Amino acid sequence: MNRTRPATGGGTTRGTAERPAAHAPRRAAGLARSAARAATGLAPNALTSLGKLVLNALTGLVELVLNAVTGLAALALLLLAGLSTALTPVIGARAAAPLALARRLATFHRRRAGPDPRGPAPTTRRTLLWLAVHSVTGPAPLVATGAMLTALDYVFFRLHPLERSSLNTFAMSLSIAAIAVVILMSVSMFRTGQARLSRLLLDPRPAPDARIRELTESRAAVVDARAAELRRIERDLHDGAQAKLIAIRMHLGLARGCRDPGELLRVMDEARQVAGEALTDLRDLVRGIHPPVLSDRGLAGAIEASALLCPVPVTLDLDLRERLQPPVESAVYFAAAEALTNVTKHSGASRAWVRLRHRAGVLSLTVGDDGHGGARRDAGTGLRGIENRLSAFDGSLTVSSPPCGPTELIMELPCA
Repeated sequence: MNRTRPATGGGTTRGTAERPAAHAPRRAAGLARSAARAATGLAPNALTSLGKLVLNALTGLVELVLNAVTGLAALALLLLAGLSTALTPVIGARAAAPLALARRLATFHRRRAGPDPRGPAPTTRRTLLWLAVHSVTGPAPLVATGAMLTALDYVFFRLHPLERSSLNTFAMSLSIAAIAVVILMSVSMFRTGQARLSRLLLDPRPAPDARIRELTESRAAVVDARAAELRRIERDLHDGAQAKLIAIRMHLGLARGCRDPGELLRVMDEARQVAGEALTDLRDLVRGIHPPVLSDRGLAGAIEASALLCPVPVTLDLDLRERLQPPVESAVYFAAAEALTNVTKHSGASRAWVRLRHRAGVLSLTVGDDGHGGARRDAGTGLRGIENRLSAFDGSLTVSSPPCGPTELIMELPCA
């Protein structure tokens, strides 16, 4: 009995060792199928990435060759332009031919660098500057790439021939692959740099032209606003004060012919009442041209007086320690008054606020309300009128008015 137990135990031990050996082929087959499925899933992505890499490399190589060729052409045109300029008395109008070819070459490169810009063509000076720069930077990337490949061939295939161990060959292959990646990245950087340089030298300079156009439009708007203001004054004088003065004259004529003292007193009272109305109209007209409170109390006091007349409660935060130029004060006052009028008419607000600051040579006025919002520049003449007033002094208007409010008009004017 005791002798058979070790044998039985040995048999049991031998069977346990045999079962994993029997399952090993199936496990290996499962691992192989899993690896195949993973490789099948990764293969399309890897092929796509490899295809993009090869395409970018070929495109970059073509770009390098093209830049090198056009760089040599730019050098030749630059030399021809200088020579033809020197020979202008001899060859006459034909001296302009190299410059015309240079402009075509510059236009070709500018269109390759990005979307065709709208604006005037580059000046002759900028075209010649681009020729000089491109004659150096055009061939330089191709020369640098050739130098890197030559150095790679010298280091890995001449100093260290391939008749070495497999370990050295593997390390050499990794080094070559790393250097190839560096070359491809360098090609991409060269392409980006060439495009940016072409845009920098050949793009039109829209900023001065746009600024001139903006100033012209703002001055035209100011002239139109001034003409409209004069027409308003004329209309107010004609329909208001002038009509009342004519009525006073008529009353005085009636009073001259009155024989009854009671009738005379009545006519004189009516004339006095009409004269008071005419005086009120004239005061309003003068206040619309230049309010006396602005001269007496300054901009902060005038805005405070305007806020007191606003039906909507207005919170004031006015920090202005010195007087400004009268035209600036007048423009800002009328802009604030127009903004408060818009609050009253259109906002549906329960409260409003006005902030005035003068910091670092910039006067900032903010008029806000807690109304329903949705204010737009193109919705009426109020905001456009404010913007036209500010543009006469190189000022700006920013409108922040999301739906459901709040609304804030931020006006800024440069003033010392």
